[in-house]
Amino acid sequence: MVTTPEARTRADALAAASAASADATPARSTARRDGHPAPSSPSRLNGRPRGARKTGERDRPLWMLAPGGILMVIVILVPLVLGLVISLMDLDQYTLRQWVSAPFIGISNYVEALTKSSLIQSIGISVGYSVLVTLVCLPIGVAAALATQNRFRGRGLVRSLFLVPYVLPTFVVGTVWRTMLQPDGVGNAMLANFGIDGGLWLNGPQSYWALVFVQIWASWPFIYLLVLSGLQSVDAEVHEASALDGAGWWTKLRYVILPYLKGPITLALIISFLHSVNNFTLPFVLFGIPAPADVNVLPVLTYITGFQNFRFGLSAAMAVVSLILIAIPLFIYLRAVKLDTGEDGGSRVRK
Repeated sequence: MVTTPEARTRADALAAASAASADATPARSTARRDGHPAPSSPSRLNGRPRGARKTGERDRPLWMLAPGGILMVIVILVPLVLGLVISLMDLDQYTLRQWVSAPFIGISNYVEALTKSSLIQSIGISVGYSVLVTLVCLPIGVAAALATQNRFRGRGLVRSLFLVPYVLPTFVVGTVWRTMLQPDGVGNAMLANFGIDGGLWLNGPQSYWALVFVQIWASWPFIYLLVLSGLQSVDAEVHEASALDGAGWWTKLRYVILPYLKGPITLALIISFLHSVNNFTLPFVLFGIPAPADVNVLPVLTYITGFQNFRFGLSAAMAVVSLILIAIPLFIYLRAVKLDTGEDGGSRVRK
């Protein structure tokens, strides 16, 4: 075989390059004499340089959260801790000026609140009327949202009128309905036209149903608003496909629309319930102080105990019980939607 000078020169160059490469990286091609692989380069970790970081591990400007964090500590955490401390003291009008040195009585306020006061009855009234209001507001809000979803003349005006009870201040709502539900008010006058004697709505057994009715009137637009926003997220192709399949209105509502509204409806139910349980202004303005026993809801009882009877320690214990009552449905909702706190997502990324 005849080899030209150019071919010999090219072969010598390739051989020299191969030798240089082998001398430069001996650790990668050799193994330890004991049979174990040679250790990797100390400048690399897990297949990447030591100084390299993933995109999600970059330094975040967490210091920018400091103003909001400080505000939350001052507005939420500090009053919460003070409330817990006061609930463990015998604090009343005699020890209020030097409340730091008030007698420490442990859980005696909680025992008294649960055994010797009307706290259990107030919890039952609050939870019962809140559940009833929420269950009645749900079909009203869904029906109103479905009725105003499609375009028609005057839809904007109708939607605005539906929101009037919700945007009105609660003090105004309570004052107006207190006037209408007087024995000689508009409510009894309208019932008299149908031969019905309304009687006393603001005192006695009927006061409970008056509170339920007024709370429903003021609360259903909130569910309507959330359901309407959920309906806007339903794709037009879904409606077209169900129409082509010949689905009736009930089938379409049950199997097509309601699955899209599961999240907004759940959120609306939880928030509506919490709003009704925490509502102090409406019962206070509607019935005054002292309130009838049938509408002695938990916020009103806490207010009377603290600022009418001056049992501040007992009132703080009732407030803590109210906080626990509120936290239960909130925890259930967060577990139901499987709230992502970021830790699960980080573990999934690492895996």
